[in-house]
Amino acid sequence: MSLRRALHFVFKVGDRNKTATFYRDVLGMKQESLEACVSSPMRDSWQQCTSHPTLQVLFELMQQVLRHEEFEEGCKATCNGPYDGKWSKTMVGFGPEDNHFVSELTYNYGVGEYHLGNDFLGITLQSSQAVSNARRLGWPLLEAGQGVYLAEAPGGYSFYLVDEEQPQTDPIQKVSLAVSDLQRSTHYWSVLLGMQILERDAERKSVLLGFGDGQCKLELRDIGGPVDHGTAFGRIAFSCPRTQLPDIEAIMKKENQTIITPLVSLDTPGKATVEVVILADPDGHEICFVADEAFRQLSAVDPDGNALLDAAIAADKSDEWFARRNKPKASA
Repeated sequence: MSLRRALHFVFKVGDRNKTATFYRDVLGMKQESLEACVSSPMRDSWQQCTSHPTLQVLFELMQQVLRHEEFEEGCKATCNGPYDGKWSKTMVGFGPEDNHFVSELTYNYGVGEYHLGNDFLGITLQSSQAVSNARRLGWPLLEAGQGVYLAEAPGGYSFYLVDEEQPQTDPIQKVSLAVSDLQRSTHYWSVLLGMQILERDAERKSVLLGFGDGQCKLELRDIGGPVDHGTAFGRIAFSCPRTQLPDIEAIMKKENQTIITPLVSLDTPGKATVEVVILADPDGHEICFVADEAFRQLSAVDPDGNALLDAAIAADKSDEWFARRNKPKASA
């Protein structure tokens, strides 16, 4: 299964502005160093620019708005959740999606808040710079172990910051999800989905899995009770060769596992069409498998991503609309 790779985790966000501040200013996903690259004489192409050795190091050291996309209606694969209206998708990470695990921020216009469950336990990343940024900005930090700090993104999502120098490779180490039966979940993810078991921790009642070296890992942790997804539930995404998608769907049918969305094509205006299969594990965690070949085209870094996000935030008058009518934004 080495051809499969971890791509991103989907977060529903109710406040794009505050969320952008967290990712860009606290975690350090800014774009200043790349703007000089984009405007420089050496920029024959974005790919050439970001492959320049010195600039690649700069790219790795800070989180970026990799692309921003606006949609007029809900996603066929419920990428934005069970909502039919206008929404947006913003991809942010420490480098290109080809070799970095990133966050997908989905924003549903008109929804200002989501109920957080106990399903998402956190993302762990290594960056002393993020710790320094949080302290400088007065962003709350809680000690979560020796040299580890907990920072909450808007919406209550947990990020564990390891206070060590940020590596030149992807700083994202793992995504942690809650499960109610560790043995059952380990079988699902390792046997049915083909992830390699990397570590078992009996004391923490957890298992660490992955599809390959240098990739973000998945930690499953037994919480000893039911998993509540609330309305803020996310989705973890992986890619695989196109030819494997029907096989993944067939295995799940054979094993009587949940298929949320059978193999379907998804369109993005002006970009590549991708094919996906959406699953749910025994605890209801949503899992997306997408055909790698087309996804690499879709996920190419857009040098205008930062500006597109800022423009969308500036143009969004939904908060003002609700305020004029003395109404709160909807809570999902």
